[in-house]
Amino acid sequence: MQLVAVGINHTTAPVSLREKVAFPADQIGQAVASARAWYGNHAPEVYSDEAAILSTCNRTELYAASHLPGGVNEAIDLTAHFLADYHQLPYSDLRPYLYALPQENAVRHAFRVASGLDSMVLGEPQILGQMKNAVRQADAAGGLGTYLHQMFQRTFAVAKEVRSTTQIGAHSVSMAAAAVRLSERIFDKISEQNVLFIGAGEMIELCATHFAAQNAKSLTIANRTLERGETLAHRLHGKSIRLADLPDQLAQYDIVISSTASSLPIIGLGMVERAIKARKHKPMFMVDLAVPRDIEAEVGRLNDVFLYTVDDLGAFVQSGVENRQAAVAQAEAIIEHRVQAFMHWVDARAVVPLIQDLHESSEAMRMVELERARRLLERGEDIDTVLEALSRGLTAKFLHGPQQALNNAQGDERARLAALLPQLFRTKR
Repeated sequence: MQLVAVGINHTTAPVSLREKVAFPADQIGQAVASARAWYGNHAPEVYSDEAAILSTCNRTELYAASHLPGGVNEAIDLTAHFLADYHQLPYSDLRPYLYALPQENAVRHAFRVASGLDSMVLGEPQILGQMKNAVRQADAAGGLGTYLHQMFQRTFAVAKEVRSTTQIGAHSVSMAAAAVRLSERIFDKISEQNVLFIGAGEMIELCATHFAAQNAKSLTIANRTLERGETLAHRLHGKSIRLADLPDQLAQYDIVISSTASSLPIIGLGMVERAIKARKHKPMFMVDLAVPRDIEAEVGRLNDVFLYTVDDLGAFVQSGVENRQAAVAQAEAIIEHRVQAFMHWVDARAVVPLIQDLHESSEAMRMVELERARRLLERGEDIDTVLEALSRGLTAKFLHGPQQALNNAQGDERARLAALLPQLFRTKR
């Protein structure tokens, strides 16, 4: 069984490429099914395949487990080609930005991601929830089998252990906190600014909570579903509007934070130009936390707009990393121990078919001897004589294979068998 993780993240690819490889939340199940079909179509000899897809603003990763005669290199190659084909991107354009991790490296990567060690925000907790959701979707789409199910269950257990026994998440600067800090560089007082949040998901709720703590002048939630926007706005003592109202109302806001699952930009250059003109060129601070992006990149070229993407916030969220190196070392040690335990389980799984064969052949031998014993008893043979014959017959059958192998072997092979057989049969030497 070949385990692989193939993907891109904030360290290997810019947001302009990550948004092209992102999977919309409502398409994850379909994509998982497509990935499994891809293995079947391009490698008909595959007799077992599993797949799960994790897609966030910082990463898109496909975890797969397949039996392939070409080994791990074939598994990586197929997975990378699937990502390019699914998103209609030239493979040669995508491949330089992909990381491809085989076997225990794939497992180690999953453990590190869930534990927050591979995040832009070291130790951030959101990724664990995102990974759990990805696994639920993969399971619903039939993508999880014995190997990935076991790997992800251990992944979540490792993440819990890391977070409960180390200080990896202590004093982390979240994306939401970074957005507040950046806005304070543009505006002296958040309490005098009108803030607009586009979307109503977890990231927006986190950001809105941070800005509410700064006593922003007003908080507004713009969401495609008005009811969901109203629910969040009510908790924050703000108001809600529909996305359709943005073109007419954008000029009212000094700070705009956007994070939706839209596959196309929500705010275009023309909309912002009209808003800036209506504001008489008063500065506007905008943060686009979405991948794919919600705000057209050209908006950043406007003189009175300060536009930041999820990648731009990276420098802020790295603060405090040096103080957590001890926690990182602890976390890495925990992960390494758990990786080795999982790979031992994988290796043990490889001998399951052999054990099943041994059981079947042993059962066949037992049934032959048992039937012979029954026939002897039916003929009236003495029971002690029958039991003696039964035991001798079973012993002879079980020893026939090893004895024959030992007699036929020569040189080093015979020496290896001679050393191994006493362990198998617990003989005294």
